[in-house]
Amino acid sequence: MIFFYSVRFVIKNLYFYDIIIYNRFHMQPIIVAVDFSNTSLHAVEYAICLANKMKSDIHLVWVDKIITQESVYPDTSNESRNEAKRRFDELTSQCKTKLLHGLSIDYKLKKGRIHREVDSLARSTSAELIVTGAHGISGFEEFWIGSNAYKIVTFTSTPVITVRHDFEIRNCIDRILVPIDGSNETIQKLLYSVKLAKLFDAEIYLLTTHNNHLKSIQRIADKYAQKAVTWLKKNDVKFVEDSLISSDLTKAVLNYAVDVQADLITIMTEQETPLNIHIGAQAQQLINQSPIPVLSITPIENFNLI
Repeated sequence: MIFFYSVRFVIKNLYFYDIIIYNRFHMQPIIVAVDFSNTSLHAVEYAICLANKMKSDIHLVWVDKIITQESVYPDTSNESRNEAKRRFDELTSQCKTKLLHGLSIDYKLKKGRIHREVDSLARSTSAELIVTGAHGISGFEEFWIGSNAYKIVTFTSTPVITVRHDFEIRNCIDRILVPIDGSNETIQKLLYSVKLAKLFDAEIYLLTTHNNHLKSIQRIADKYAQKAVTWLKKNDVKFVEDSLISSDLTKAVLNYAVDVQADLITIMTEQETPLNIHIGAQAQQLINQSPIPVLSITPIENFNLI
């Protein structure tokens, strides 16, 4: 009996030790915007892959649009919410079996504007990340990011990953492409890129981009690239350094991403107004056209990497 109790004691303490270790490395949750389209359900699958590596819980969020008194459409919000709740119950039940032990997945039903509600939930939970479908569609409109995804990316200060419905989910993140240009904000993407690289033991592809052959202009981007190299070495991150010159940087960067089999492209949103209603033209094109998930980072003021 003495041996039996001592074994139980050891096992119990090992169990509590495991809980302590888990909590210590348990990161903030991942928010996923869901409208039950194939694209958003694929985003949920992608978020599960991320969550298992990042040790993050997942909060799914569905937003019922506000019906104004002037609307010509009938108010079907109760039916919509009931249907959303039923589908969420089924979805979360399926997803729980794919999450590592100790991680959870739940859902929130909100009402209002989707970008505001997603951002509000991200802020209230101190979310690590927002994942949303990019809603890539064919024809002329393939060059326009889905309206809701666009609004989320431009409105929130939380990092956002947009993922297309046809992206093949593998080991999540093995190679991260980090394009460096001559903008003041470009270097800011290194902080989160390095964080992910360490979590996933990923390799960073540091790509200095030039759209002009003038050496005086190229030196600006080269200066930021050198700062990035110093930061990567300081943080002991595996990286490959490369550069390109093109008059169509979006196309060139995406071709490069495909060639090196990148799993993620990190960009700055480069908002052009303090009201967060615009996204930089090149950033928008990259999100629109990329077959690879894109991580969008919002610039902050008074940033200094080194």
